[in-house]
Amino acid sequence: MTKIVECVPNFSEGRDIRIINAIAGAIEFVKGVKFISAEPDKDYNRTVVTFVGEPSAVVDAAYAATECAAELIDMTKHSGEHPRMGATDVVPFVPVSGVTMKDCVKLANDYGKRVGENLGIPIYLYEEAATRPERRNLASVRKGEYEGFKEKLKDPAWKPDYGPAVFNAKSGATATGARMFLIAYNVNLDTNDVGIANEIAQRIRESGRIKKDEQGKPVLDANGKKVSIPGTLKAVKGMGVLLEAHNIAQISMNLVNFHETPPHIAFEEVKKQAATLGAKVTGSEIVGLTPKEALLVAGKFYESNSTDETMLLAAAEKHLGLSQLEKFNQSKKIIEFQL
Repeated sequence: MTKIVECVPNFSEGRDIRIINAIAGAIEFVKGVKFISAEPDKDYNRTVVTFVGEPSAVVDAAYAATECAAELIDMTKHSGEHPRMGATDVVPFVPVSGVTMKDCVKLANDYGKRVGENLGIPIYLYEEAATRPERRNLASVRKGEYEGFKEKLKDPAWKPDYGPAVFNAKSGATATGARMFLIAYNVNLDTNDVGIANEIAQRIRESGRIKKDEQGKPVLDANGKKVSIPGTLKAVKGMGVLLEAHNIAQISMNLVNFHETPPHIAFEEVKKQAATLGAKVTGSEIVGLTPKEALLVAGKFYESNSTDETMLLAAAEKHLGLSQLEKFNQSKKIIEFQL
């Protein structure tokens, strides 16, 4: 069986097409990989890049892209809606075929060691590659973001896994790891009220939110710790954002296990929660790639009498409103059609 790994690095640049094209070119230059897409978002000021290939070639391409980003992106001048801590913000390795999660953990370590030693960028291992339990969650690693990392590096508990424990003002820090296939899925509202989007995100994400009393103060348990209210969806991370280009609020989600919570379940739950706040869902979008299975399941949910694959994919696109902001191209968005 051919060994194929997917890599989905996120870069803190979504506006300068010259920089985005340079990063893409660095990846395409590496033999043994197939560049699939670069999806910039001007509001997030962030680009999600996707490529696949043989394990060693994927590491080479990830390093080349990181080196390019370190040269062209200056984090001292960066601003955007999405949380971030570095020019190359996160580099996950995902097993597709002929490789195991353990193999991808090794790839993350190989990449991290190389970047840390050669480029002087602090590297943190997360998800399956994490060296400590508190580093599994990317949000924990990225807490404080770029602006807070100079102080964070002074804490021995946050010594990087690779690279110097010294603040790199231009490039920031990078997280790398191994994970299951993640679907970056965003649901759009008919309002530009980010407060509503944030409220919905807190209600549905697995981590939930802090319980508060009538005065809006956190409720504490017997040990003085804040009481959390679990979210309604498993294996989901989420936050509310404003898309200025469209003047709409959006619930931005990572479906970290689409078998546990597929896109259509997340979509329907957001609709349910939005209705209680006087808002409506108008559509959604998938950033990067999605396994075909996730859309077939959605199509079956909305068109239960159909068994035809083409019809099921069309039903998923229609009912999820995947073409609201930009035409959903199955040949470019479904990973099986790219390999």
